[in-house]
Amino acid sequence: MNARTNPSIFASPELYFATLLSGMRVPYVASGAGEPVFFVHGSLCDYRYWNSQINVLSKQFFCVSTSLSHYWPADDARTHSEFSWQAHVDELAEFITAMNVGPVHLVGHSRGGAVAFQLARQHPHLVKSLVLADPGGPLQIDGMPEAVLPAATLAVRAKAAELIEQGDVEAGLEMFVDSVSMPGIWRKSSNNFRTMAIDNAATLPKQFRDPLPAYSRVAAGEVTCRTLLINGEKSPRMYRDNIDKLVEWMPHAEQQTIAGASHGMNVTNPAAFNRLIQAFVENQQ
Repeated sequence: MNARTNPSIFASPELYFATLLSGMRVPYVASGAGEPVFFVHGSLCDYRYWNSQINVLSKQFFCVSTSLSHYWPADDARTHSEFSWQAHVDELAEFITAMNVGPVHLVGHSRGGAVAFQLARQHPHLVKSLVLADPGGPLQIDGMPEAVLPAATLAVRAKAAELIEQGDVEAGLEMFVDSVSMPGIWRKSSNNFRTMAIDNAATLPKQFRDPLPAYSRVAAGEVTCRTLLINGEKSPRMYRDNIDKLVEWMPHAEQQTIAGASHGMNVTNPAAFNRLIQAFVENQQ
């Protein structure tokens, strides 16, 4: 996500489509053989976001990356379904089941981290291990009022959604992307990343109308698989706070920090990110 990002990481493997029993048509890429590693993208992204992982880790593992419903490439069936984090949990669980390779090593980033967390919690038989990179969503601290995102964060997101819905797409995307990473990152992003974000811009107002559930001590304790929590050294405080609490609350969790990285760590620092995934998955075999 910066000017030095190698654009070749966005060169996509062959795209397939799976039609689930529910009727949902799921686009995905799959490559390699061995332990199954499934990747879950976050806001403004799709299966292309994980190409720098698929291209490298598929030399050792069976790697799969999907686009959740409403995200590119979208068709009528995929955009007329419900947009919600729970719908994405349900369709991902159905997709993993249909692939018949589970349980899988599940890797989620940002909003996709929240989806992956809930899938591991609701469908533990499908998840062998879990990796959460800067997982999105609020924190529910014991004894504190009901968790919500900070007012300043909500205000920025509301303005970004307004800009996008009014047709000023790039201004809205710049506001949002800079807020979840660091100021100026949108303008430094590669053309490939910006194209992907523009392709998925219509999903941003939808996700703001569907707040992610809070992480709590009770919910975290229900995720019993081995878990790796990854944050960027320069990631916004809310993501680092989530990881600090989750590593405390989850029964089998460990934490790693990627030096010099911010929120888009798997794109800006792919070698470091891939090493962490490789070592973690190898230790679960």
